[in-house]
Amino acid sequence: MNKILAVLLIGVMSSTVYAGGEIKEVCKDKLDKTGLPVMKDNKAVQVCKKIKVHKKLEGTEVPVKK
Repeated sequence: MNKILAVLLIGVMSSTVYAGGEIKEVCKDKLDKTGLPVMKDNKAVQVCKKIKVHKKLEGTEVPVKK
């Protein structure tokens, strides 16, 4: 039973890793209620998130209706 659960867990984890796209970290300055950047040690505090960047596919233009 434990072997089956281990195999299923590994299968689920590997499918999410290879779901596609490059992982990129994007950082923005943290803002307070007035819209000014939050400062710590004379540097702006940043909030960072990791996002997936997918490849843009080339295609043909959609014809314009007349």
